[in-house]
Amino acid sequence: MPVKIDSHHHFWMYSVSEYGWIDDRMGAIRRDFLPADLRVSIAEAGIDQVISVQARQSVEETEWLLGLASQEAFIAGVVGWLPLVENGVEELIAKYAANEKLCGLRHVLQGEAEPGFMLRADFNRGIASLGRHGLAYDILILEHQLKEAIQLVDLHPEQNFILDHIAKPRIKTGELQPWLSGMKELSRRPNVWCKLSGVVTECDYRSWSEAQVLPYIEGAWECFGSKRLMFGSDWPVCLVASSYPGWVKVCERFVAKLSSSEQECFWSGNARQAYKLR
Repeated sequence: MPVKIDSHHHFWMYSVSEYGWIDDRMGAIRRDFLPADLRVSIAEAGIDQVISVQARQSVEETEWLLGLASQEAFIAGVVGWLPLVENGVEELIAKYAANEKLCGLRHVLQGEAEPGFMLRADFNRGIASLGRHGLAYDILILEHQLKEAIQLVDLHPEQNFILDHIAKPRIKTGELQPWLSGMKELSRRPNVWCKLSGVVTECDYRSWSEAQVLPYIEGAWECFGSKRLMFGSDWPVCLVASSYPGWVKVCERFVAKLSSSEQECFWSGNARQAYKLR
């Protein structure tokens, strides 16, 4: 069996003020989720290592996640947050990149009200600093932002980018286009990987089915294939729609038809390459 890395999960200590996006429909995750909780879940699901991704946009969050990673061997890497638009951010990047567990940064682009935020000159100066320190960048967007994300990637052809949650297509309404066309265009950039994560939460939480999500899994595979698609759970967010082992089993059934080398890439190899895990 290949080593399995969950390339996308979160920790948090819940508060209404900091996690206001967790609405009434998501009541199951209105509590703390910490390493002790995840340790149980990955044991049940057969996952060996994880990459912890920021859920708050603060330097404090990055420091907290790196502290947890220093204590927990199963945390292979951290995707943190730093103020990429600020002057002097490269000094901050250099400081935190010295920690071998920091493997990337992320900004919640899907939540930016400003049109064209990801194409701002100051934001792109920050992105340009990442490669010099061996860090990847996670692209968190909604489907309608794919065109802009392609422009962002084209500004940084040497930078490793990882697309989160297959760009959040409109699975609930069963629409494949224009998502699939945008994904195909983005995937033509060889420096972009994609996480098969956050899929079930784009459905009706209570009534989704494997048949409903399969066209989107197949679409992501068609675009990014064995060398650039990787497993992610989006735990604990996924728990509003699926158990952790339940989502793992969906992915296991999909990749069962693949060769052993392709399965190894999906479960761990692609994450190791994209994030340059040490």
